[in-house]
Amino acid sequence: MGSPSQTPAAQRHSVQPTAIVYPLGLWVVMAVLAVINGIFRETMLIPRIGTYPGHLLSTALLVVAILAVSAGYFAYTSIDYTRTERLLVGMIWVVLTVGFEFLIGYLEGVPVSETIAQYDVLGGQVWIVVPITLLAAPLLFGAYFARE
Repeated sequence: MGSPSQTPAAQRHSVQPTAIVYPLGLWVVMAVLAVINGIFRETMLIPRIGTYPGHLLSTALLVVAILAVSAGYFAYTSIDYTRTERLLVGMIWVVLTVGFEFLIGYLEGVPVSETIAQYDVLGGQVWIVVPITLLAAPLLFGAYFARE
């Protein structure tokens, strides 16, 4: 039998290292896009359309960016991902993103309660859509572009 990258996904029982390492690099790209999006929100959107509409539009733009980057990656990767690997990628992206958000908040002196409040859907917050998108994108696009 060939190496794990040559073994069909359905026949593998372990996670390929490249199935995790490459998406880590992709997460860095998405993190940079998120920072650019945040700068755009604070300097362009909020002054023009207000705080809440600015956050809504900024979140929508980030979701579109995440979907586009994820679709591009899974459309062109040579790695044959299993469903478990796709789920693991999504979970890692979510943990890294939420951890990054809390770290930046801590470094900026933002109270943890304020960071947690960004996840309050009943309070009108929409940020939760970003981690949900990060979790779902590898599952959706990985399955759609599967090489089976």
